[in-house]
Amino acid sequence: MTSFATPSVAGEAWFNDAALQRLLALLNADGGEARVAGGAVRNALMGLAVADIDVATTLLPQDVVERAEAAGMKAVPTGIEHGTVTLVIDGTPFEVTTLRRDIETDGRHAKVSFGTDWQADAERRDLTINALYADASGVVIDLVGGLPDIEKRVIRFIGDASQRIAEDHLRILRFFRFFAYYGSGRPDADGLRASARAKDRLSTLSGERVWGETKKLLSAPDPSRALLWMRQAGVLTEILPETEKWGIDGIHPLVAAEAALGWTPDPLLRLASIVPPDAERLAAMAKRLRFSNADAAKLAVWASAPSIPDEVTDVGFDRLLYRNGAAGMVARVKLALSSARASAEGDPIAMRKSARLSVLLKRAEGYAKPVFPIAGADVLSAGVPAGKRVGEILKQIEDFWVERNFNPDRAALATRLDEIVKQSS
Repeated sequence: MTSFATPSVAGEAWFNDAALQRLLALLNADGGEARVAGGAVRNALMGLAVADIDVATTLLPQDVVERAEAAGMKAVPTGIEHGTVTLVIDGTPFEVTTLRRDIETDGRHAKVSFGTDWQADAERRDLTINALYADASGVVIDLVGGLPDIEKRVIRFIGDASQRIAEDHLRILRFFRFFAYYGSGRPDADGLRASARAKDRLSTLSGERVWGETKKLLSAPDPSRALLWMRQAGVLTEILPETEKWGIDGIHPLVAAEAALGWTPDPLLRLASIVPPDAERLAAMAKRLRFSNADAAKLAVWASAPSIPDEVTDVGFDRLLYRNGAAGMVARVKLALSSARASAEGDPIAMRKSARLSVLLKRAEGYAKPVFPIAGADVLSAGVPAGKRVGEILKQIEDFWVERNFNPDRAALATRLDEIVKQSS
């Protein structure tokens, strides 16, 4: 990690990008002042990749727009009522936000006034590590004690933790999310106590905000410690009551399996590891938290897929894949495999199970569903009147085909169809 004796990001490639330098020069001219703010500075000091680059400025939003347009830059008023304008330079977007102070908060929304006070702007932010600035020369400016917290990997609210949470209840989840990504040891005691005391206020937030923050937390390299402390504080039960009697023991072996086997971390699979496979309850959860259709569907196919029988054969597994689809079965196998791997050391039964599940996972991931050669039109052509009976016969023939390992060809199935029609006539 970078030494903070003379903190600077001047040597970082992202800081020297021509588009950013052009932006800083524009906003620092003629009495204005602009600094890179927040996550880019934090990540650079922690030796982590920098993605989005946000800029804070003393200029009012309309002045930012006027300067940008005069310089031929595209200005998009993405959040202008809160002081944010997105400037697009050479195809790269930068969020530029005027310095602010809160004049009214209700735990969900804030009314702000614009100003030129960097200290006030820093103190209205949530966590110390998120309130660092870098000036136009790259020198890092710390007004709230963020640098020592970065060195110690401490996630701490700025000022009074309860007050920061009262301003925006989502900060409870942000506290744990940033602990998952950047913290070490135990969470800050004041932040933990304040989060536990205010946990019921999370129910006042929209499902989208809660799930959005939770999904980011579940996407951390290893969210297991954060989830444990969330459970200890009662926060996890507040947002995911489905986990209460199920437990979170499945998350750690899943993360370990991801690392060992090269699986891409999947926040939905991680969620599946800590909730019961109850399709009805999970559908209600998805509705409560306003999941996207894609996220809800992904969870539903896992919940509706059967568990893997211990002695399942390849043929039997193929039938499960055909009946239930590969996606849900892949998720089932991964969770079963991660659990088996956690028990495998010194346990020959668990080792054999782990090896077998690895084979099944490869089979599921390479699965191509066979095409049933018979259709409803064939049943109608065989003389069966249109109606419910067509579907019943079609299912009977498909079951015959599946039970024979998908081997009968179209001619054999046509013969079977004729037999069924004759028997039922």
